[in-house]
This record gives sequence, structure tokens and C-alpha cells, in this order.
Amino acid sequence: MAADKSCPVVLRARETLEILAFEHPLAGLQLVKGSVDPGESTDLAAVRELIEEAGIQSTARRDLGEWHSIVTGHTWAFHECHVGQDLPDTWVHFAEDDGGHEFRFFWHPLMSEPSERWHQVFRDALSFLRTALAEA
Repeated sequence: MAADKSCPVVLRARETLEILAFEHPLAGLQLVKGSVDPGESTDLAAVRELIEEAGIQSTARRDLGEWHSIVTGHTWAFHECHVGQDLPDTWVHFAEDDGGHEFRFFWHPLMSEPSERWHQVFRDALSFLRTALAEA
């Protein structure tokens, strides 16, 4: 089944490997992800979603695989994205999705178990990514 969602994965190495995440004001802690437009490749969708949701320019660097969410029925494509600038530890970006929201970005230690503040679909996605990156 072709992926209908794309998730840009931005990583940084500090004391541990961290992944970019954000707090949605209505829906808890999440990873950036969004729908793949008709005729759009999943890597270009990942780059577009990162611009729309985080205001970050990037390039898709590496395909990290696809995962099917039993929770939502969607198939996600994951792409590691390279960002050409250093990103701060936290920041707020106003995204125009769904009438506009302020998303609060932060870095989540990839190997840490996500709390209950993460929706189950994102906890499952993080589990997939931990495995995919360990095998890469």
C-alpha cells in the first residue's frame, strides 16, 4: 500500500540522540507529519510538511522506511531530513493548519519512552523509528 502520510525526521546528537517534536495546543505531543498530496513523492511531502508545521527549510536525506498504523489505518513514510542551521532547544512556530495554531517545538530523547501526553499513534511511530534507526 502506498504511503498516504509523510513524516520528516530531524535528529540531533547531544548526550543522546534526539528527535524534533512539538506540542499541539489541542492534541498533545507529536511528530511533524502530514498527508501526501496527489502526485507528490513522500520525500517532497516530508520537506513541505516541515516548512508548513515548523517553518524549517530542509532536504530529505535518507528513507527510513514505511509503517502502517493500526490505530489510524494510515501508512506513513519516514524521511530523515537535513537542516542547514542549528536549531534552538525550544521555539514556537505559528502554523496555519486547521485555522492556525502555535506549535511549541522541543527535542525528545529518541530512546526515552514517550509519556502519556503523546497520542498512541505517535508513541507507536517513535517505536518504529527507534527500530529503523538501530538497523540503519
